[in-house]
Parts: sequence; structure tokens; C-alpha cells
Amino acid sequence: QVQLVESGGGLVQPGGSLRLSCAASGFTFSSSFMRWYRQAPGKEREFVAQIGNFGTTNYAESVKGRFTISRDNAKNAMYLQMNSLKPDDTAVYYCNFPARNRWGQGTQVTVSS
Repeated sequence: QVQLVESGGGLVQPGGSLRLSCAASGFTFSSSFMRWYRQAPGKEREFVAQIGNFGTTNYAESVKGRFTISRDNAKNAMYLQMNSLKPDDTAVYYCNFPARNRWGQGTQVTVSS
């Protein structure tokens, strides 16, 4: 079955960087559109970034220029490089496979001094 496992979250100071990973299995990852979402405490889950099977990317305005989404089809993996992190980026980050509405368990990112 479809499995998505996020990793790489943690505590980082403002201005710092983190790289999230999403390990995918149970479907043809190389031909699949993928997304990152996040959910901050007390807020709704929101779109962060997406990447097509040919590498076309799109970002939420709030992260554009700071975050970079990428994928490695040979490893069935998706990444989110997050730079210049701000306290407002604090959230649980989720990997999403939209075609089957599947979600990972999430990884916590906390930006605080």
C-alpha cells in the first residue's frame, strides 16, 4: 500500500536551515505529482510546495525564494530544503500524494531562539 514517511524536522534558530525528506513506497513515484503541506498550531493545514513528475515546481507565496522542493526518482524520495527559516514556519510538515489523497505522519519543525 502507499506509504509516505517524513523525516528531518527539528528545532532551529531563526535564519537557520533544515532539509526535510519524504520516503515514498507502494506506487509509481517517478510518474507522480507530489506536495508538501504544513499545519501550525491552531491553524488549518496549508499548501507549501509541489513538484511534478518532470520537476516542475510551484510554491506558496509565503515560502517562495526560501524553500526549494526537489525529488530523486531513483530513491523514491522528495525533499524540502528550507532556508532563512522564520518563527512563522513552525508547523508539522506533511508529505502528500494527491492522486490518492495519501499523507505521511508529519515531521515537526520548530523555529525559535
